[in-house]
Amino acid sequence: MLQKIENALHQKNIKPTAMRLLVLDFLFKQQAAVSLNDLEAAFHRADRITLYRTLKTFEEKGLVHSIVDGTGSVKYARCEEGCECAPEDLHVHFHCNLCNETYCLPKARIPEIALPENFKTEEISLIMKGTCASCS
Repeated sequence: MLQKIENALHQKNIKPTAMRLLVLDFLFKQQAAVSLNDLEAAFHRADRITLYRTLKTFEEKGLVHSIVDGTGSVKYARCEEGCECAPEDLHVHFHCNLCNETYCLPKARIPEIALPENFKTEEISLIMKGTCASCS
């Protein structure tokens, strides 16, 4: 697993520090998106700012993407293999109202939407809310 994590960092030109390796290992093991608070709980001895900077570096390099799911806490999920965070890579996210987990639905793509003239898209997000399979 360590080799897979190091390769993922190397492919995105991210220096493999100890914290980055630990955080990415944690993200590889998650089924749902995680918040900064989730990381703090998992790495209670780690500095919050270091964890935040690690997530931001991962996001800037396209290793993770952020999700604003309406809970007041930004969540982060690992990008799929080959994802370039381009418009064609955009997918739907699902937030469970019972367990508060947020999941990526990579097979449910966000369709291209024709905008009126002189409108410019800067961000696209589609959050579905309901009950996940575990809570059903």
